[in-house]
Amino acid sequence: MTPPQRSWPGSAMLTGRPRPVRILTAVVVIAAAAAVVLGALQPVHPADGRPLPPVYGVCVAAVLAAIAQLAGLRFRLGPDAVSVSWAEAAVVVGFVLAPAGWLPAATLAGTGAAWLMLAWFTGLRNVAEIVHLIASMTLGVAGAALVTALLAGDVPVHSARLPLALMAGAGTYLLITFGLVVLTLMLHRDAHPGQIATRVLYAKLPMTVGNLIVGLCAVYALIREPLWLLAFGPVLWLLHRTYRFHLRAAEERRMWEAFAAATARLPGASEAEVARAGLLGALDVFGARRAELEVRTGHGHRRYAQDVPGLENATGARSGPAITRSMAVSGRPVGELTVWLGEPGLPVPRDEAAIAAYGEALAGALHDAAAHQRIVDVEARAAHDRVHDPLTGLLNRSAFRAEGDRLLRSLDRPRPVALLLLDVVGFGEVNSTLGHRGGDEVLRLIAERLNGLIRDGELTGRTGDDEFALLAPVATLADSNAPAHGEPSPMLPALRRARELVEQLRVPMEVAGVRLSVEVTVGVAVERAGQCEVGELLRRASLAIGRAKEMGVTVGTYDSGQDVSSTDRLALLADLQDAFAADDQIMLHLQPAVDLVTSEPTGVEALVRWRHPRRGNLSPAEFLPAVERSELLIPFTRRVLDLALASAADWTASGIDVPVSVNVSARSLTDPTFPAQVTEALRRHRTPASRLVLEITESVAVSEQDIVDEVLARLRSSGVQVSLDDFGTGFSSLASVTRMPVDEIKIDRSFVDEMIDSAAAGAVVRGAVELGARLGVRVVAEGIETIEQRAALIALGCPSAQGYHFCKPMPADKIVQALSQLARSASGNVTPLRADDASTA
Repeated sequence: MTPPQRSWPGSAMLTGRPRPVRILTAVVVIAAAAAVVLGALQPVHPADGRPLPPVYGVCVAAVLAAIAQLAGLRFRLGPDAVSVSWAEAAVVVGFVLAPAGWLPAATLAGTGAAWLMLAWFTGLRNVAEIVHLIASMTLGVAGAALVTALLAGDVPVHSARLPLALMAGAGTYLLITFGLVVLTLMLHRDAHPGQIATRVLYAKLPMTVGNLIVGLCAVYALIREPLWLLAFGPVLWLLHRTYRFHLRAAEERRMWEAFAAATARLPGASEAEVARAGLLGALDVFGARRAELEVRTGHGHRRYAQDVPGLENATGARSGPAITRSMAVSGRPVGELTVWLGEPGLPVPRDEAAIAAYGEALAGALHDAAAHQRIVDVEARAAHDRVHDPLTGLLNRSAFRAEGDRLLRSLDRPRPVALLLLDVVGFGEVNSTLGHRGGDEVLRLIAERLNGLIRDGELTGRTGDDEFALLAPVATLADSNAPAHGEPSPMLPALRRARELVEQLRVPMEVAGVRLSVEVTVGVAVERAGQCEVGELLRRASLAIGRAKEMGVTVGTYDSGQDVSSTDRLALLADLQDAFAADDQIMLHLQPAVDLVTSEPTGVEALVRWRHPRRGNLSPAEFLPAVERSELLIPFTRRVLDLALASAADWTASGIDVPVSVNVSARSLTDPTFPAQVTEALRRHRTPASRLVLEITESVAVSEQDIVDEVLARLRSSGVQVSLDDFGTGFSSLASVTRMPVDEIKIDRSFVDEMIDSAAAGAVVRGAVELGARLGVRVVAEGIETIEQRAALIALGCPSAQGYHFCKPMPADKIVQALSQLARSASGNVTPLRADDASTA
């Protein structure tokens, strides 16, 4: 048995051999040389029956030692090649032919000559390895000769003690060489000695037994019948073939077992994991010294390499036979696998086929790892996109709220936090001027600036199309250079931070070749961390932005008073729909208009009220603007007309023949279907059209004139009367009266209140009265509260009026009694409703 052979060149001998192995080699060489010298100095005692003279016997022993090495077998043990030879048989036969002391010298000469020939023919040039190998075998033969000589003594060669001594000597040779192999491999590869010993014994033990039997049979033939040696040729050939098959089968089994284990470890989550597992598996499966992997991707090539332990970065790792195989999956190249084998000589087809198969498995694992990585990347991008705005990379609204709530929970509950909501001013103009691409670039630049302005502990995100938010603990906003005066208001540092952001974002930027400056409006909401959520802070900051825009300032703050109006406005329309379903919420208060001289009723104005279940009685100013902007206007107008006409029917049934006046919304008069709605209401209540007066304001009269004129013309043609309310308060009162025929004008109370003390107000009233007389329309003065105002209006010739001096607005169930009382107290004739006496009572 021989120590491991390594096939690296002599130039790498010293750098590739670890220091403990070099020390072991020196010790073995010195011990072998000493054994040769000491053996040669021993006296020669010819034994009885020795077939050859000592000199010839030594020569034959040397030849047998050489033949044993030349006919030996090598098997792969990782990156090393371990040789098994006929050395035990040569030792047994050589002991019979030559003196025991000369056997180490004969072995040295024979094995040395054999390995010189092998080095010449196979290209092996590692002198240190050859010297180590020859010295190990020489030392083993010396030990075997010593043990055999001690046990056999001077017995003749045909003595019964000699076979036992020869077997003991062969065993000694096996132990010495086996121990040196295991020790060398253990020092060289830092491997576990038990694993090495198991594999070496499995390969060597059957051949050792066969060698011993062959050697003993050869000794018997030499002594008894030399002609039997002729039969040893075929027998040795068969044994050699059997040994070779045994070693190859063992190696095949080991390789495919390692192949299965290695391919099972290939699947991994990343390319690097698969590459490392693949390279380590290649070293184990093929007993390679080095393995390299080149992976091809759409972004270029990546290389991975792995050396067997003990050969890291050694030049000898790349020497010797190498096999390179391309790897592909479904015809698509994946890369190349290169394996440097440890066995000297050309690769056998078995190695090439195995490496090709391993490369295919590795290619599949790399392909799966790439697919897995793509899935991971897609999931990571999807996860990122779920919480980030794709344009700016900032947190989106939902993620900002979630992260902000986590930030609030991480702070002390009493600690103030501020939310700054930034709205880009005039962003629509940016889009229309620079296009949406330019608008997107502006938003990206704003986001970059915000990222550069945020401080530790702050959080920023994009919460709307042109809206950004910044959440920060107020302590991080404070100016460290500002003097502290007691406990400052948390709003002050928040406002400083808001103005700082305004100034920084205002710095000019260049987009699409245009240099522009961005203005933002900032809404600031401050609250303690334990008393709010980010969603509520966003709502408050949005209200603050609205307040800032109303006031025309850059930074606005949240006022809790805004909550009542904003919340009520949102709930108002929903509550109004509930009011339509109830019978006692939408109601009318009615106020009579009377003749100034006789106090006889001349008409009744219907004033709508809302008896809200939570907020009490609401005046028209509190809910009519919201109604006029909503889709509830039509059902609301229908309800008011129904209530007004129903009340008029009550006083008509009591013998009071006066019309009812209803205020009309601007949207109603721009609706071409409104005349039909009025006609339908009159039909439902079986009321003549002349009993209904629709009051319009001057602003309505001058808006969308064509449509309004058409609607009013259709209403008047049906018999409905039209009254111009708040006369004199606008800029085009006279134009409205001359352009649009009306049946009545109502002088605004602001002039009535000041007519006694103001000559100008008195002149307006006198002009309105005279205009009404000349145009032939009724004139009603609003807001009469004193007897002096009544006397002044009578003096100016005003025919009728309404106000608290005569009667306050009252519920519908009391209006009949009030009208009856006014009629009974009248001292003269009722003032006609029309100038042409068409409606005289």
